[in-house]
Amino acid sequence: MPLLLDLAPLRENAPYRRLYAGFTLSNVGSQLAVVAIGLQVYDLTGSTAAVGVVGLCALVPLVVMGLYGGTLVDHYDRRVVGLVAQSVAFVASIACALQAWVGNTQVWVLYLLVALWNGAFAVSSPARSSIYPRILRRDQLPAANALSVFAMNASMTVGPLLAGVLVDSGGFKAAYTVDAVITTAALWGLAKLPALPPEPGEEGVAPSKPGLRSVLDGFAFLATRPNVRMTFVADIAAMLLAQPRVLFPAAGAVIFGGGAKTVGALSAAAAVGGIVAMFFSGRLGHVRRQGLAIMVSIVGWGFAIAGFGAAMLAAGDVLSRGTALWFGLVAMAVAGASDSVSAVFRTTILQSATPDHLRGRLQGVFIVVVAGGPRLGEMAGGFLSTGVGEAWTAVIGGMACVLAIVVLARLQPGFLRYDARHPTP
Repeated sequence: MPLLLDLAPLRENAPYRRLYAGFTLSNVGSQLAVVAIGLQVYDLTGSTAAVGVVGLCALVPLVVMGLYGGTLVDHYDRRVVGLVAQSVAFVASIACALQAWVGNTQVWVLYLLVALWNGAFAVSSPARSSIYPRILRRDQLPAANALSVFAMNASMTVGPLLAGVLVDSGGFKAAYTVDAVITTAALWGLAKLPALPPEPGEEGVAPSKPGLRSVLDGFAFLATRPNVRMTFVADIAAMLLAQPRVLFPAAGAVIFGGGAKTVGALSAAAAVGGIVAMFFSGRLGHVRRQGLAIMVSIVGWGFAIAGFGAAMLAAGDVLSRGTALWFGLVAMAVAGASDSVSAVFRTTILQSATPDHLRGRLQGVFIVVVAGGPRLGEMAGGFLSTGVGEAWTAVIGGMACVLAIVVLARLQPGFLRYDARHPTP
């Protein structure tokens, strides 16, 4: 049984290989652009609050187009939908570069481009995720999802580092230009795919038209499919109760010290943990009890976040601040590894146990959960920290996450028995 990352989907499937390579490069550019936009907004305004508005400009189109875009994926050729959406994202990348080259000083231009790009991403992402089950064997989906999570964590490490180098050396125009150039790789990967028209639904036909009724059909499916539904509920519990990112600035400024460098190190630690976990993910494709694996992974996430809080509590009193920071970094690496394993199996269950004619809509809901859950968690953590402090917020949130998963396991024991050999929604 292989231990390292399973590369079989890349070796054996040329369409998947092109799609994977294209979107891996494109994701590096996206992470580069996210950092560059935040830096440019702050450069123009000098306001952290203005930088925070970038998140709002991203969230609204992600939610709206994530839900509506899923209906487009289920109704039209997925290759065409992906190409159109990625083309819009490419136009947004070019526009970012142009505004930098002409010396734009209006922050609303950046807000508009952020909204445009995220709206396009909310359509292209469910299109891509819905394509994988059409071009890969079911038994290759865990390996393919591990490769995707590996690439995402790598892009979250490389992209911000590349942004810092490019902005420092060539300014914002250099950073955005590089993003626009490498975004073409995703277009190439999609263009080389064969046609992927929608398959017939349960009644023998595809959805009559994309829209609100089609979105509601997706939610109606979720309401009667406990295993698929639990992939969303468990992730919401983890992100809502134990989201640590909002605590990082205080950890760097006050608790551990080190300022922005500490904040960057804590963020990178989670990504590095995910990379390491996926590098040794070869055995994930042989796991049959995937529901149980999700629950165990999220329990690991909860304990890791509580451990991060314990490291903050110990800083300066029980341990030196430098030593406590190392414990905090290890805790965040464990959290990143746990989240990555959970993501592999949540995506695999969603792809395997959802009928093809509903995959786009369910992947759209997935985008909404992934985008909205962490932001709601940051809001909840921010409010809680004003009363109990950042360290206890992490400890309480982490343990609340563990408790919530135990309760969910008692309420939905069938999810723990989910068998990948016989996927049932």
